[in-house]
Amino acid sequence: MNAPAQPAAQASAAAEPSAAGNPGDPAAAAGTTPGASPEQAQFVAWLRLVAPYIHAFRGKTFVVAVPGELIQAGSLNALVQDLSLLHAMGMRIVLVHGSRPQVNEQLRLRGVQAHYAEGLRITDPVALECAKEASGEIRLDLEAAFSQGLPNTPMAHSAVRVVSGNLVTARPVGIVDGVDYQQTGLVRKIDVQTIRFALNSGAMVLLSPLGYSPTGEAFNLSMEDVAASTAIALDADKLIVLAETGGVFDADGSLRREVSEAETKALLAAGTLPEDTAFTLRHALRACEGGVARAHIIPYGLDGSVLLELFQHDGVGTMLVEETLEALREAGPDDVGGLLALLRPLEEDGTLVRRDRGLIEREIANFTVIEHDGVIFGCAALYAFPEEGIGEMAALAVNPQVQGRGDGERLLQRIEQRARAAGLKRVFVLTTRTMHWFLKRGFVLASVDQLPKQRRGLYNWQRKSLVLIKQL
Repeated sequence: MNAPAQPAAQASAAAEPSAAGNPGDPAAAAGTTPGASPEQAQFVAWLRLVAPYIHAFRGKTFVVAVPGELIQAGSLNALVQDLSLLHAMGMRIVLVHGSRPQVNEQLRLRGVQAHYAEGLRITDPVALECAKEASGEIRLDLEAAFSQGLPNTPMAHSAVRVVSGNLVTARPVGIVDGVDYQQTGLVRKIDVQTIRFALNSGAMVLLSPLGYSPTGEAFNLSMEDVAASTAIALDADKLIVLAETGGVFDADGSLRREVSEAETKALLAAGTLPEDTAFTLRHALRACEGGVARAHIIPYGLDGSVLLELFQHDGVGTMLVEETLEALREAGPDDVGGLLALLRPLEEDGTLVRRDRGLIEREIANFTVIEHDGVIFGCAALYAFPEEGIGEMAALAVNPQVQGRGDGERLLQRIEQRARAAGLKRVFVLTTRTMHWFLKRGFVLASVDQLPKQRRGLYNWQRKSLVLIKQL
């Protein structure tokens, strides 16, 4: 969620006792904190916007894969500060680092050429020694970075303990299609019990791209393999891979914010993706097929990309899910809190008539919501008057953060579908600010006398809401 955004929904219909305002009118945004400066109001707004995500993510397990390129670019301290913040919020972090550019640099200094096949390094004895050296250095740098605690820095008062060790058992890749990968390995087993013990103790776990066999051999592994295997073994809630590409892009260069498992398989089968993107996406798919709820591919070159991906509605990379996360559905009892958060700011600035929790709980079956990844971003309600064949559409509200994407239109269409299914022939709205929005969608101006008798008796003459009716 963007920090500058206001922490409120915007409405697209106004009615009593169920009201809404304008889906595209900035005046419908939540009022600022009384007496607060713009900077203070913006800060409070941002905290309120990210609060649902903080609640949702507390206690969840995230496996974060950090490539060696990020460390080489000098972005380690910023990432460490962001991960420490997540840790302080109660998220359980397993960090897997890569070391490809560092190993290549060690090979260059030794005058040895790096060799790859199918995206994997061919690890001869010299390359293995370079991998050990690079991983040891990166591990020490990470542990030192998490040990920071200087005053007046983002790490002040932090107490992040990092646990690492021989937690990955590996096996050799062997000879594939005539290529001998030598000491390059694949993950055989993750020491889940030890990792969970460390996480339960409040520590962060650090894994290197090295694995060990029961015979005492060391194998060079890919960061993506270690991260995906760890996420599957831990039944993690998220796998987050920081990558140079930062996601999956369409042919026209537009970023795909979300892809399903089925779409991912089709993309990989088509063979049109860049090699690095396909390699990362293949492991992300394996993680999701193995039970990981979400896999994210985000840009390591963007400062704060982990925070932006987790706490913004759209994020900054590509999220792989079993199926698309945005749902247009009927509301249930568990949605009451989300509806209150969406509608309350509009009630406070007078756009909507106030409803208490009890009223929403009693009327929850009337509501339709748009939900994305567990957060409600839009709603509308239908109140039927079957004797007169008409229904009232009320509380049509869309969060300003996601305006301009047609969510108000989708909610309107869903309410009309519900009205038709209930045998209603017309729907009406009462609005004080959004007449033109409804006129463009087939509504016509009407009078209070055309309201159903029961609703006419509840009309609030002080608000002087306009009546608009649409034939279905």
